[in-house]
Amino acid sequence: MSALIETLRDIVGDSHCLVAAADTAPYLTDWRGRYTGTALAVVLPADTAQVAAVVRACAAAGCAIVPQGGNTGLCGGATPVAGSAPVVVNLSRLSRVRRVDAANNAIVVEAGVTLAAVQAAAEEADRLFPLSLASEGSCEVGGFVSTNAGGVQVLRYGNARELVLGLEVVLPDGQVWDGLRALRKDNTGYDLKQLFIGAEGTLGIVTAASLKLFPRLRAAATAWLAVADPAAAVQLLACLRAVAGDRVTAFELVGRPALALVLQHIPGARDPLASPHPWYVLVELSDTRADAGLEVLLEQAVEQGVEAGAILDGAIAASAAQAAALWALRENISEAQKREGLSIKHDISVPVSAIPEFIDRAGERLEAAYPGLRIVCFGHLGDGNLHYNPSRPAQGENAAFIARTAEVNRIVHDLVAELGGSISAEHGIGQLKRDILPRYKSAIEMELMARIKLALDPAGRMNPGKML
Repeated sequence: MSALIETLRDIVGDSHCLVAAADTAPYLTDWRGRYTGTALAVVLPADTAQVAAVVRACAAAGCAIVPQGGNTGLCGGATPVAGSAPVVVNLSRLSRVRRVDAANNAIVVEAGVTLAAVQAAAEEADRLFPLSLASEGSCEVGGFVSTNAGGVQVLRYGNARELVLGLEVVLPDGQVWDGLRALRKDNTGYDLKQLFIGAEGTLGIVTAASLKLFPRLRAAATAWLAVADPAAAVQLLACLRAVAGDRVTAFELVGRPALALVLQHIPGARDPLASPHPWYVLVELSDTRADAGLEVLLEQAVEQGVEAGAILDGAIAASAAQAAALWALRENISEAQKREGLSIKHDISVPVSAIPEFIDRAGERLEAAYPGLRIVCFGHLGDGNLHYNPSRPAQGENAAFIARTAEVNRIVHDLVAELGGSISAEHGIGQLKRDILPRYKSAIEMELMARIKLALDPAGRMNPGKML
């Protein structure tokens, strides 16, 4: 493989072909620290032509490839498998905003542009790119497309799959497919871009994307509300949507243990309410009109919720700074969990109507099997996606509990399947859920996925050990 390394250096330059252990180390461990892999080299191409040349060189040498963006994934999808020797192709240098077409409400960006930079470019054109994630300052276009990321505004705008108009992709043989057409209607055969959205780099390398833009939001109203239980939260969501329609931009559920970790581990975090409650929702209404009267609408909804007994207490943000502080409580949950220590992570979805049943039954089953658990439950109730993470509160007991991950997963995922849900709502499969996926997808689904993989990547060189 020394000849391949020399070829890669010729393509991207010596300083962008990393082989020394100290140089490659930051690219070989995932954000959570769960997976650490090995690699022949890490290369950082500067444009699509260099990506294609790298892929052709690896194909000629029979070397596997692991595409990587901001490396903020939560399932080990962008981390090479330990003991393997692929070339990691990091796309962070592909960082151009190629064009903004405000009249067509579209933007074309390269794979290494951060989500925050996409949002800023849209704002400069008086437009909105609505995808919003806690990692938006570091996650990149190629990554959020390849994982079909969701975030907090799926309720109104949909996930990445619904926000992508077209893609540019380097295929496993090094050919470049230019499918960047920014069209809402294109009925000329298979919608090929959909194959690569959510494929986690197993079918090709996304090098650019054409994304939908929307009218810029000019008014917002935000509230942190204590609710009696998840059933009350679901009821409140239905009432809000009946009154406000698609102005309900976000509706997040937060359990008390999740908030408690933020208050403990995140400097400056403050409880918005005077006394603790078991469940909270973070609600945001937004509108393109500055005079939409959202505060009045939200206050009326809160009053109705209090009268009905669904809302126990609440705080409505009186300024943008207060709204940001409320959102920081939600967005820092993952970071607070990371500082607390390991937990068994679940990123599941069920129908919104089934969320209270899932929370009740999963809690009962886990408590019966492992008494005294702490369950950190939070997520996007508005679209049925929960992050459901049990652990032992005592650090000395937690390692033994983490060793039971497979058993815990079986309890949680079997219930999810029983309720017609999914074991991965927005984080993907990666290495974390690869081996359990066949239990929850039908044989024909797995076969069709394998056929697509074989057709596009017959040598199996693209991101091996992930998903399939």
